[in-house]
Amino acid sequence: MLFEPRWFRWVRWVGLTFFAGLVLLPLYVMATSAAKPLRDVQSDFRWLPSELTLQPFVDIWRTIPLGRYFLNSVIVSSAAALFSVLVAVFAAYAISRFRFPGRGLFSVTVLSTQMFPGILFLLPLFLIYVNIDQLTGITLYGSRFGLVVTYLTFSLPFSIWMLVGYFNSIPRELDEAALVDGAGPVGALLRVVVPVALPGIVAVAIYAFVTAWSEVLFASIMTTEQSRTLPVGLQLYSTQAGVYWNQVMAASLVVSVPVAAGFLMLQRFLVQGLTAGAVK
Repeated sequence: MLFEPRWFRWVRWVGLTFFAGLVLLPLYVMATSAAKPLRDVQSDFRWLPSELTLQPFVDIWRTIPLGRYFLNSVIVSSAAALFSVLVAVFAAYAISRFRFPGRGLFSVTVLSTQMFPGILFLLPLFLIYVNIDQLTGITLYGSRFGLVVTYLTFSLPFSIWMLVGYFNSIPRELDEAALVDGAGPVGALLRVVVPVALPGIVAVAIYAFVTAWSEVLFASIMTTEQSRTLPVGLQLYSTQAGVYWNQVMAASLVVSVPVAAGFLMLQRFLVQGLTAGAVK
């Protein structure tokens, strides 16, 4: 049995304390600033607030239509995560289990799209959406559905690439056993492979959701007042009269609670090894 040196314990303790402070310190400043009057936030910084108030948590709903922006973000992020999972599961399963012409080229193409910065797709997508609206009457620009399609362009390639690696780690004997029992390829995927690959699928869903939830660039260009999401809406706390910093902090805390709670409920899927012992 190996025993760690005493000096290593101290180094580990100091290191963990330092990095924990880097994470918790901004959260503390955010929480205390959200409970201060605006004049205190704009004055000299104090570690301990001289006055506490919950008024910023009430004002955040009046200054801007925060509820609408929150609903838009929930709908867009959930739809982006759902479509990413649906498409990525079937695409990744086909790449992992079947041999077809162009398989290698398709895999390389999917992965290579991650090499380009997202801003390169901004103008082409804008022109495509405008032309589609003119030719077909289908409104993508300024709509929540159009924003979902936009997010799929950069969340879907990574989702497929991630699930291909996860499906490759699942023994093929599971598929073969399902085929012997009379299930087709789709039945084997849905009844056998998907339950085993649930941690990977949940990880993909979380990635797609968080990516869409925090995205600013495309949301600021591709949305209107009615379809605006939270990252863009929070900027409206900055007015000509000044920036309502206490309301910005309060709104950030409020909209982060549901996402943090959902992540805590789903995190067990990220570390759960469902493939262990699947084949005996």
